[in-house]
Amino acid sequence: MTGDDFLALYEELRDRSPRAPDDRRGTLGHLTPERVVAATAEVRSGLTVSLAAPIETLPGPDNPEPAHHRMIAPAPAAGETGAEGLHFARDRFAMNVHGDADSHLDALCHVLFDGELYNGVPASSVTPEGAGALSVEVVRDGIVGRGVLLDIPRLRGVPWLEPGDDVTADDLTAAEAAQGVRVGPGDMLFVRVGHRARRRERGAWDAARARAGLHPAAVRFLAERQVCVLGADGNNDTAPSAVAGIDFPVHVLAMHAMGLHLMDYLQFEDLTQVCSRAGRWSFLCVVAPLRLPAATGSPVNPIAVL
Repeated sequence: MTGDDFLALYEELRDRSPRAPDDRRGTLGHLTPERVVAATAEVRSGLTVSLAAPIETLPGPDNPEPAHHRMIAPAPAAGETGAEGLHFARDRFAMNVHGDADSHLDALCHVLFDGELYNGVPASSVTPEGAGALSVEVVRDGIVGRGVLLDIPRLRGVPWLEPGDDVTADDLTAAEAAQGVRVGPGDMLFVRVGHRARRRERGAWDAARARAGLHPAAVRFLAERQVCVLGADGNNDTAPSAVAGIDFPVHVLAMHAMGLHLMDYLQFEDLTQVCSRAGRWSFLCVVAPLRLPAATGSPVNPIAVL
């Protein structure tokens, strides 16, 4: 895709997503209370499945700044068997939210493009003290609705897509047909590229330089179906980028032009098995980010309920 084609697509997606000047929720507006109620009909067995990967504390090719976890109590003697009195185990945790290994949700303030955030909010609203608008606090009440998983490696008959491979809009519609499901207004769309399966079998690699993801033109599918959230087991964006000079075109188009929250580096291996056995690929999904009022994102553990 040329730079001019990208800008034309950006303007198309922005213009087809009308919003009030003070809108801060973006495509979450598609997720109406009526659609939340309808999504509860997806629950049939009561089985719950996590869509998050375990947070990693060891460095690797895709995780040069791993999360830090350390115990701050109890003291060694207090932790010994038979120690008298009451003691508490306590720990401390810190992480780089937007890394290439851990599951996380991107707030709309995460993408700055041409001096602005989503819906014309000045980029200057993000300061060293935090985000003054469009932070993860926008989704403080959680996101609950119908989730749909489209398994692209399953469609293509491979265990995973190789780094650099693009998922097209045709792939998404073909996966719908093959899986007997259709993405509709207010749905959370989850696109499996097999990133976690490849990482498990082949080992970690520098995902910042090479990864499978959506082709920028596939974002039209998201707009046409009025998807409210997009999640992937990779970064959602392919690397290398399909657009010269724009390293994360899907992030720009989805978040900045449309106001679509993204979830990156989820894991779908457990859910894929459950959906395959059940013969259905839709479910109730519950997303509850941490309440970090000025943060650009949050670690996240989406739960599918089937």
